[in-house]
Amino acid sequence: MGKPPLIVLTGPTAVGKTALSLNLAKKIGGEIISADSMQVYKKMDIGTAKIMPDEMEGIPHYLVDVLMPDETFNVVRFQHMAKKAVKTILSQGKIPIVVGGTGFYIQALLNDIDFTENDSDTTLRSNLEALAKEQGPQVLFERLKVADPQSAAQIHPNNVKRVIRALEFFEKTGQPISIHNTQQRQKTSAYNSAYFVLNLPRAILYERIDKRVDKMMAAGLLSEVKHLLDEGYDPSLVSMQGLGYKEFVPYFAGEISLDEAVYILKRDTRHFAKRQLTWFGREKDVWWIEKEQFENEEEILKYIINILTERGIYHG
Repeated sequence: MGKPPLIVLTGPTAVGKTALSLNLAKKIGGEIISADSMQVYKKMDIGTAKIMPDEMEGIPHYLVDVLMPDETFNVVRFQHMAKKAVKTILSQGKIPIVVGGTGFYIQALLNDIDFTENDSDTTLRSNLEALAKEQGPQVLFERLKVADPQSAAQIHPNNVKRVIRALEFFEKTGQPISIHNTQQRQKTSAYNSAYFVLNLPRAILYERIDKRVDKMMAAGLLSEVKHLLDEGYDPSLVSMQGLGYKEFVPYFAGEISLDEAVYILKRDTRHFAKRQLTWFGREKDVWWIEKEQFENEEEILKYIINILTERGIYHG
C-alpha cells in the first residue's frame, strides 16, 4: 500500500485560501481540515474570519468552531485532532485538504513531529514563567542567546512562550531546539502530499488585509470582543491573545482610542503576514502559486489538479 494522500493549501492571511479550498474540495472530492490556531474557537467568528456553516457549500470542515475560548489549543492538540480528522476523511474515500496559515501546525502534521518527549515534567517551565513575570521577558531571552543563538535569532524576544520552550528543551536535553527542529523537519512525511502556498504581491496583500479589517469592523468585531470580555473570558487567555481580539482590550480599558486599536490591528496583521511568508519560504517541496500570474481562479485550480494528478494524489 502506498502512502495516503494529503493536500496542503496555505498562504498568508487574507490571500484567499477559503474560496479556493472550497472549489478544490468540490472538484476532487475533498474534505477540509482547518490549520488555523484561532478558527477552532466558538464565539470568535468575525475576528478569525471563520467560515460559517452556510458558506461551506456542503463541504465538511474539521477543527472549526469546536472549542470554547478558555480551552487549551496548541500544536500537540492540533496534531492529535488533525490526525483523527485525516483518518475519518480517508475512511470515507475522500481526500483530506489542510487549509490555514499556521505553518508550524502544518509541519507538525505532515512530518509527524514528536512532541511527547520532555513534556511530562513542567516544573522547569513554571519556574521560567515565574522568572519572566518577575524580571521581564528580556532576562530569559538573554539566557537563550547564550544557550541557543540560532533559536534566539529566529524568535522574537517578547514571544515568551517560544523562548521558554527553547530554554526548557535545552535545559532538559543539552541540545539546542534549533538542531532538534532541523532533524524533525528532515523526517519524511507519512503522506503522499502536495503543499501549495498561495501568494500575492506585498502591496496587494496589505491592501486586502486593511480592507478585511474594515469589513470585520463593519460586521461587528467590536461587539464580538465586548461579548467575550463581558462573559468573563480573561484577556490573558491564548484565544484572547489572537489577532483581532487583543488589540481591543486596551480600547475597552480606556487606554487607547478606537482608531488607534484599528490601526494597530491592521499593522500587526501585516507583520503577521510577513512572518507567515518567511516561514513558508523555509519549507521544502512547496509549490508557490503567485495568484497574479494566473488569469483567474479556474486557471489556478487547473494548475493544482495537474500537479495532484502527476503525483498520484488525484485520479480524475
